[in-house]
Amino acid sequence: MRLPDGPKTPRLWQQIQWITDPISYMETNAQKYGDIFTVGAGFAGETILFVSNPKIIQTVFANPKLFAAPGYLNKILQPLVGENSLFLLEEPKHQDRRKLLYPPFHSKRMQVYGQLICEITKNVTTKLSFNTPFSMRKTMEKITMRVILQVVFGLHRGERYTQLEELLSARINAVSSPLSSILNFFPFLAKDYGSWSPGYRIKLQQQQIDDLLYAEISDRRAEGESDRTDILSLLLSARYENGERMSDEELHDELMTLLFAGHETTATALAWAFYWIHYLPEVKQKLLEEIDSLGENPDPMSLVKLPYLTAVCQETLRIYPGVHLTLPRIVQKNIEIDGKQLENEINIFGCIYLLHQREDLYPQPKQFKPERFLECQFSPYEYMPFGSGIRRCIGAVLAEFEMKLVVTTMLKKYQLELADSHPVKPQRRGTFVSPSSGVKMIVKADRTEALEKAQGL
Repeated sequence: MRLPDGPKTPRLWQQIQWITDPISYMETNAQKYGDIFTVGAGFAGETILFVSNPKIIQTVFANPKLFAAPGYLNKILQPLVGENSLFLLEEPKHQDRRKLLYPPFHSKRMQVYGQLICEITKNVTTKLSFNTPFSMRKTMEKITMRVILQVVFGLHRGERYTQLEELLSARINAVSSPLSSILNFFPFLAKDYGSWSPGYRIKLQQQQIDDLLYAEISDRRAEGESDRTDILSLLLSARYENGERMSDEELHDELMTLLFAGHETTATALAWAFYWIHYLPEVKQKLLEEIDSLGENPDPMSLVKLPYLTAVCQETLRIYPGVHLTLPRIVQKNIEIDGKQLENEINIFGCIYLLHQREDLYPQPKQFKPERFLECQFSPYEYMPFGSGIRRCIGAVLAEFEMKLVVTTMLKKYQLELADSHPVKPQRRGTFVSPSSGVKMIVKADRTEALEKAQGL
């Protein structure tokens, strides 16, 4: 059986290309081989297909019996999230865990977290100096870390909060370093070979984090039932269908999963959003008019329903999605799809980046045009920044909610400008692709003070 065509260069060279410049690797191969091609960038010697055709993606992701999504295919994530993570669970445990995790992330629960996210944003950004360049990405990282600590972990102050903020930020930065980009794809290099090795430092850092998380879980169990609304509290009280609660190990690994899945991705998306909003004055003007139309102190739930704001966030996640690939599927038997022969045991990745760059779906795909989401409704197989099917990101609702509130809180408070008018390019940062400069910005004025003066208050 003949596989879809693909690059013939040596596997090691393809791996280097994927690590150093994933966007160029994807675009070059898509231009040459079309919307389904075989790649040699697999790090376990496996055969891999990249797919960006929405019809094929729908066939694959809507048929889990023909295209399974086993947890073992995500083994590369285990050093970050632990063996009990939702990412690594097999069926039926995977679906049982999703049922347990879903209620805290339901859209109805978001109103509980809205005001807190706005307050966190204000507290972090109040330290910004006027007319002094700052990194928007680093500022967003501080905000998203505190959202994780307060909304997810339920920590708000104290020594454990401070220690975890410092340790988790350091762990994330280590994962996002250029060296980590290599360690992520060659796990044997991340092993503990002694005090001189990166693996030793990673192990030591993770142990400190584990001790703090298990201590928090223990303390919270000792408290018993409470009316707390953070996600950890909800998970502590949740029960499987057989009446059992999640174990300490399961809780720990899901907290680490939510951290790694929700911190860097959201911070990067926010940095991109602020870049596009301020790079295109007409986008900023429309957005400010829409936000200001709600008055001085709008309710967070009213803000997140704003159509142009929603379109801006959707377009941000389209043009440079937080992750470029879905979690993999594996072909269960030899099958033909759209004239392409697929062999049993082949791994298939939906290529989110290439899907979002299709000219037939998104005319002028390199251009930032929020209006496209006001003019057209895309299917879950045409627009999928959070993946699709049974492995879709469970925190998608919280991520989108957080994006909207952080953007509106900052735009309502500050008059911002880009420190540099040159276009920002994407650059690999760990497992993600981030703005190369971190998006340098300047606070020019306090909008609330200016509006009060204009109104004679």
